[in-house]
Amino acid sequence: MNKAKKILITGATSGVGFMLAKALHEAGHEIWATGRNTIALNSLTTIGIHTIEADLTSDRSFDSLFIDMGTPDIVIHCAGVGTFSYLLDMDERDMEKMLQVNVLAPMKLTKYFAKKMKTRRSGHIIFVASQAGKVATPKASVYAASKHAIIGFANAIRMELKEFGVEVTTINPGPIDTPFLDLADQSGNYRSSMKKHLLAPEKVVVSIERVIEKPVREVDLPSYMSITSKLYAIAPSIVETVGKKYFKKK
Repeated sequence: MNKAKKILITGATSGVGFMLAKALHEAGHEIWATGRNTIALNSLTTIGIHTIEADLTSDRSFDSLFIDMGTPDIVIHCAGVGTFSYLLDMDERDMEKMLQVNVLAPMKLTKYFAKKMKTRRSGHIIFVASQAGKVATPKASVYAASKHAIIGFANAIRMELKEFGVEVTTINPGPIDTPFLDLADQSGNYRSSMKKHLLAPEKVVVSIERVIEKPVREVDLPSYMSITSKLYAIAPSIVETVGKKYFKKK
């Protein structure tokens, strides 16, 4: 491991964020974890992780929220929500929540810390995005749109911040075997149809650990997903036609 770093992790009270916080703490980094689940936060506090209970989508000053932390070396955006539903059946409140949590909150938080990293002329911002941000599928229209947005955002700020020594990485996993799926699709159909293809959350954690040690532009998980996304970018109609039956299972 290189020099220990100060790392902020959002969405650290469940799934990948929770596992990542513990893994990076065990590796010797100074971890600041934020989320809304007090029980999970307390369990992180007991092992020596700094925790902040907060809803990052609320209108509040980040200055007061992160005053004790100062400027982190790395910000990892793990927080995310999803609702898998056909557009015509979707509750508009769910649409708004996905855009608030998946898009606006990380954009605002990134702006806040990027200013500090610019002054220091170093830093690393990591977004846990999704393959859905590259290849959209039925029943994931708004979720895919939110991940399209964050990938586009990351691509732009990567160029803006490069001259200030700030790295920007997107982690683009396929479906991960976490409680996120159960919340996104309470029918259980998605988990059932995708059970052979679900990523173990540990693999995502390991990939992020590697990116911390050696920053790269993006990571597709599993690696073969990069082939699908590149093919989709070149010939989307072919992917949609060939994958039509597969997409319908979702």
